[in-house]
Amino acid sequence: MQRRSFMLNGSLLLALAASSPCLAIPPFKRAKPGRMRLSLAAYSMRQYLQPKPDEPHKMDLFDFVDYCREQGLDGAELTSYYFPEDVDNDYLVRLKQHCHVTGITITGGAIRNDFCSNDPEKLEASLAHTRQWVDRYAILGAPAIRVFAGNQPKDEELSVTLERCAKTCQKACDYAASKGVFLALENHGGVTAHAKDLLEIVRQVESPALGINFDSGNFRSAADPYSELVKIAPYAVNAQIKVEMHIDGKTVPADLSRIVQILQDSGYSGWVALEYEAQENPLEAIPKWLGELRQRLS
Repeated sequence: MQRRSFMLNGSLLLALAASSPCLAIPPFKRAKPGRMRLSLAAYSMRQYLQPKPDEPHKMDLFDFVDYCREQGLDGAELTSYYFPEDVDNDYLVRLKQHCHVTGITITGGAIRNDFCSNDPEKLEASLAHTRQWVDRYAILGAPAIRVFAGNQPKDEELSVTLERCAKTCQKACDYAASKGVFLALENHGGVTAHAKDLLEIVRQVESPALGINFDSGNFRSAADPYSELVKIAPYAVNAQIKVEMHIDGKTVPADLSRIVQILQDSGYSGWVALEYEAQENPLEAIPKWLGELRQRLS
């Protein structure tokens, strides 16, 4: 197998694929212990970056980068939703330079896409959108872009949807690889609500540019979301940590120590972004949660 061929030969890989979908591809080979650095996802400040139409503008991405520095962070994760509609290369270069002189690394990016649609025009539009943002994030120097899979179309077999999603991911990854950018497929409900289906998509994609975006709070359909996180952690190229979990239909505080331990056990190295979605005001809550994560990451 071309991808990760240094770890498993072809015959062993086929045996693994037959025995367990969670081991269908070999995980990343990592030196242990891993090295993790703390970042903040722009989505955490969504109410300020994208206010309601009747509210005044409160923050742009330049302000967000400044906020990350004020919090003593080394990195900031950007999201396409909060860029100006008329974003051009001049804006991207200015933002990149602002990050550099501020001492902030752009740790990743995020876009909104759908790779499961059975409408060819919508699928091609999503691919074009992905390629456009690969170009933009490549200019910014982001190492990985969080992408979604999508939802299973009505009355379609799940296996058919997963296969189409994988083929679309393949096309997107072929382009991302040419720009030196990872596409990080997130466990974000829909067809990736369970680890086995997320890994089934990944298994079908032959590209060094594909990995998983480990989102600690998104396995809402699992009785034990922590065990699901264990399965995907070895394939992570980006990690987002939420302060809440959803178990048996209830929202409960996340066990941050357990989540960080899962990443450590997998040997994960890279950025860990706090993605704050809880009810408390983010300006009041985020500094406290960053402090909690610093303790655990150290």
